[in-house]
Amino acid sequence: MRIAFTHNVKRSDGEHEAEFDTPETIAAITGALRSLGHEVHPVDVGGPASRLVARLETLRPDLVFNTAEGSHGRYREAFYPALFEHLQLPFTGSGAYACGITLDKQATKWMLQRAEVPTPGWRLLTAPPEPGQLDGLRFPVIVKPNFEGSSKGVTPESIARDADALAATIARMLPRYPTGLLVEEFVVGRDVTVPWLETVGVLTPAAYRFDVAESAPGFAIYDYALKNEDSDRVHVDVPAPYPPEVLERLRHYTRTVMEELEIRDLGRADFRVTDDGKIYFIEVNALPSLEPGASIYVAAAERGLATEGEVLAAVLESAMARQEVQPRPARDGSSLRVGLAHNLRRVDAKSGDDADAEFDTPATVQAIADAIDGLGHEVVLVEATPELPRVLGDLELDVVFNIAEGLRGRTREAQVPALLDLLGIEFTGSDAAALAITLDKGLAKRLVRAAGVATPDWWIVPPGQPAPDGVPLPAIVKPNAEGSSKGVSNASVVTAPADLATAVERLHARYGSAALIEAFLPGREFTVGLLGELAPRVLPIMEIGFPEDEALPVYSYEKKTEEDLGVKFTVPAKLDGALEERVREAALQCFEALGCRDVARVDFRLDAQGVPNFIECNPLPGLSPGYSDLCVIAQAAGMDHAALVAAILSPAVRRVKNARVARATGADA
Repeated sequence: MRIAFTHNVKRSDGEHEAEFDTPETIAAITGALRSLGHEVHPVDVGGPASRLVARLETLRPDLVFNTAEGSHGRYREAFYPALFEHLQLPFTGSGAYACGITLDKQATKWMLQRAEVPTPGWRLLTAPPEPGQLDGLRFPVIVKPNFEGSSKGVTPESIARDADALAATIARMLPRYPTGLLVEEFVVGRDVTVPWLETVGVLTPAAYRFDVAESAPGFAIYDYALKNEDSDRVHVDVPAPYPPEVLERLRHYTRTVMEELEIRDLGRADFRVTDDGKIYFIEVNALPSLEPGASIYVAAAERGLATEGEVLAAVLESAMARQEVQPRPARDGSSLRVGLAHNLRRVDAKSGDDADAEFDTPATVQAIADAIDGLGHEVVLVEATPELPRVLGDLELDVVFNIAEGLRGRTREAQVPALLDLLGIEFTGSDAAALAITLDKGLAKRLVRAAGVATPDWWIVPPGQPAPDGVPLPAIVKPNAEGSSKGVSNASVVTAPADLATAVERLHARYGSAALIEAFLPGREFTVGLLGELAPRVLPIMEIGFPEDEALPVYSYEKKTEEDLGVKFTVPAKLDGALEERVREAALQCFEALGCRDVARVDFRLDAQGVPNFIECNPLPGLSPGYSDLCVIAQAAGMDHAALVAAILSPAVRRVKNARVARATGADA
C-alpha cells in the first residue's frame, strides 16, 4: 500500500514547534510502516498548502498516515483532516470535527461534563477577569492556554494557591496566549493517561512519575520542561498503581470520551487521580505522540502489541476498514512506475485568455493515466510546477510519460526533459534539444530547409523592433515561440504594410517575445502524425479544410477552440499518390532533421505550385481523446486513445529495459 506520511518537522526547540515531530520520530514511524511492507513517502506539511495539495495529487496515496499538528490558529489540527476529506483521500486519525473540538479544552469539558465524566471546575478568560468572574473556583487553580497541547505554557508557576498569585499568573500569560486561558481547579494527585486504539479498545492506564523534588506532595505536574526538555526524568508506570475498580473507571471514562468526541483510530485521554482514587478528566489528544517510548506503545505492549509496527498496524487496520480502503495490487516484474508529467489547464480556453492554452485539462490527464494504468503500470501524476525538481527525487520513477509544456521562457518545453536527463530518468518523446528547437519556429525552419524540405520565407522581429521593409505580402504574423495557434487570428494575415506593422506591435505587447513573419501560402493545409523512434510510422495524413468564403484562411486559435467556425477535418486526406508520397517523405525528413523521437505532429501547407511547405512541428502534440488532431488521426488508423498512448510509451519502456539489461551485462562482465 502506498502511504503518504504527513507531519510537521520539528526544526528548533522553540515552543511554537513543541507539538511537531522530531526527525528521529519521523524516521522511526517511517521505518515501522515500511517494516509492515508498505511504500511510505514522508510529506512535510510545512509551507504553502498548495504545495501539499500538489504533492498529494502527485503521490496518489492509498492512505494518508497523519500526525500533522498545524502551526496557526485555534483549529490548526483540524485543517489537514479537512483538506484530506476535501481531496477524498482516506487518512488515519480523527476527522476535522474531532480535531477542532479536542484542541479547545473548554469545549471538550462542556461536552464531557454533560456525558457525566467528572472534570474540575473552570473558567475561560480571553481578557482580564471581571469582578466576580472567578467566584466559585476553589484554590489551588492551574492556568494554561486553552488552545495548546504538549503542555505549552505550563510551568510549576502555572499553579496559583491564592487570588494574588492567580492575578499575577493571568497578567503574565494572557499577552502570550490571547486566544484564551483556562483557569481550572487544580487536582492534587497524579497524572494518568489512558491510550486508546479503535481496533483494540482502551489500553492499560499509565501513570507518570517524575524525578523532581516536589514542594508539596501531589503538586508535581507534567509541565512543558518535562515534556520537551527533560524527558529522561519522566517515567511511565504501567499499569497505573491504583486498585482494579479505579482502573476500570478510568477505562469507562476513556471509552465515553472517545465516543462523545467522535475520535477515530487512536487517541489518548488524560486524567488527574487523587490519592483516594477520585478521577478528574483533564484533556484529550486526538493526535497522541507516536515518538519511540510514548505511552501508547508502552500500554499496547500490555495487550500483546510488542512493537511500534504492531501498534501502527492497528491504526492502519482501523482507518482502512472504516474508509473501505482497497490497496492497489502489487506490481509484477513487467510493470513499471510511470510518472505522468503535465501542466494542468486552469483557465478555460474559450475565455479569451490563452495563458494555459497549451496545458491539459484534468479530463485529458485522467484519460492518459487510465490508459497507462490499463497497460498494467503504476501511474504517478506529476504536475510540472516549480516544485518538480524536489518532488521527482522522492518518487522512484522508472519512466516518465511527458506531456508537460513548461511554464515560461523560449525553452520551456525543454525544461522537464532536461531535468529528467539530469536525474537519469527515461521519458517519452523528444529530448530537450529537439523540444527547444521546435518551439523556436524560425530555428526549426532553418534546420528543415537545410535538410531539403521547402518552407515559406520568414523574418524574425525581436521585441521592440519594427517590422522590416520590403516583406512580400500577403504574410502571416505569429509568435515565434508559442504553440496551439496562440496569437494567431484572421487578423494575423496582413495585406498592407501598415497592417503588418500593427500586427507585429500587437504580438510584442501581448507576449513580450519575438514575432515571426512568414510568407502566406495559398494552398491546402495538412498535418501528419508520426509514431516511433528509429523508423517512425507515418499515420494517415489529415487535411484541415477552411470555409470557401475565406480568401486568406488560417488555422487560428479561435478555430481550434470554438465550434461551428466552418473548419472541416478529412482523414485520410484525399490526395493523389504523388502528393501523398511527397507529404509523407517531407514529414519523415522533418522528424529526422529536428531530432524528434517517439511522437510528433508536423504541419504543412502547399504553395502556389503545389509543393508541400513545412510550417511547424509539434513534438508534444495534444492527446485529448476525440478532440486533438493526433487522436483523430490515430483513430482513422484504427487506434483508440489507449492504443495511441501505448504506442507513445512503448519505445520509452524498451529503452528502460535495454538499459537494465546493459547494466546487468556490465555488472556480470
